[in-house]
Amino acid sequence: MTTHGDDRVSGKRTYRAIGLMSGTSMDGIDAALIESDGDGIVQRCGFLSTPYPDDFRARLQSVMGEVGDISGVASELTERHAAAVSSLLALEGVARDSIDVIGFHGQTILHEPERRRTVQIGMPDLLARETGLPVVFDLRLADVAAGGEGAPLVPVYHRALTRELGSTVAVLNLGGVGNVSWIDGNQAAGPEHMLAFDTGPANALVDDFVQARRGARFDAEGALAAAGHVDDLRLADLLSDPYFDKPPPKSLDRDHFVRRAKRAVEGLPDEDGAALLTAFSAAAVALAERWFPHPAEQWIACGGGRHNRVLMTMLAERLSAPIVPADTLGWNGDAVEAEAFAYLAIRSLQGKPLTFPGTTRVPVPLTGGTLHRPD
Repeated sequence: MTTHGDDRVSGKRTYRAIGLMSGTSMDGIDAALIESDGDGIVQRCGFLSTPYPDDFRARLQSVMGEVGDISGVASELTERHAAAVSSLLALEGVARDSIDVIGFHGQTILHEPERRRTVQIGMPDLLARETGLPVVFDLRLADVAAGGEGAPLVPVYHRALTRELGSTVAVLNLGGVGNVSWIDGNQAAGPEHMLAFDTGPANALVDDFVQARRGARFDAEGALAAAGHVDDLRLADLLSDPYFDKPPPKSLDRDHFVRRAKRAVEGLPDEDGAALLTAFSAAAVALAERWFPHPAEQWIACGGGRHNRVLMTMLAERLSAPIVPADTLGWNGDAVEAEAFAYLAIRSLQGKPLTFPGTTRVPVPLTGGTLHRPD
């Protein structure tokens, strides 16, 4: 492995890394290129999102819960990730041999931290051979094995991005599942002072509902929900799930709320069902505020859900502090999770902690990941 170089100002060694993310929305691969020292230096260098074709997305959905043709899907998933790496390098005009490491998340198909189990499919050795680059994989396993939640993993990267803001913020990722990183604005506070947890559903429930009812991948800009009415009694029933009373750190399997949600939308018109599930996602985020050590001064929204105007409006109405899309801060709100896995891969190479007691409930700050070389 060759390091990319030394930062001219700080003198710290920096690495060039690619992060690959296929999240709980299962809509495609996000690939991001960054340069970082694994601490406070982060330079974003490129991003590419590659949607999954419908037939592969269906195959991916078929192995959720660790069933079906897992090896076949894992092989195809890995080949698609290798192609995403090549496409990103070509798009940005970056030489392959200038990359130090790939952070490969894989696809979560089962997450049961209470049983010390989490399963991300993918073939890191195959990805290393196909790309000719070192790959860090299994970034959740060590945390779960030590009694942590294994999620969310991105808070330490959120801290790197927000450390210059000088205010207490809540960084909200709206993927299939929502997760929040509460980051103390006190500049002396280290990563051990972060709090992070899954808030509840974000896009997954409404995406699945719209696909089942309308054959669409998602409710574009919340248009279907905007035409509907929220049934407050049904919403209250959704919010009565015991998960919301469980103190953080805590995490969720993608399908945790599926049965309850199916009962809630039964008999509702499409518009009302979409409105209800969107409101559920927003209300779940608002409930997260009660766990913060002290109030956030600002919420920063990342992920695909920030494009849903109805969801963002519902969040603004329910939260006690303003919420802004990450893009208003100069970030690429679609790229943050993939960037985070590049950053985590660098920290894994360095043996630095990825997770902390306040982010995953792991007993002590803990590194993680397994390194797979192309030879």
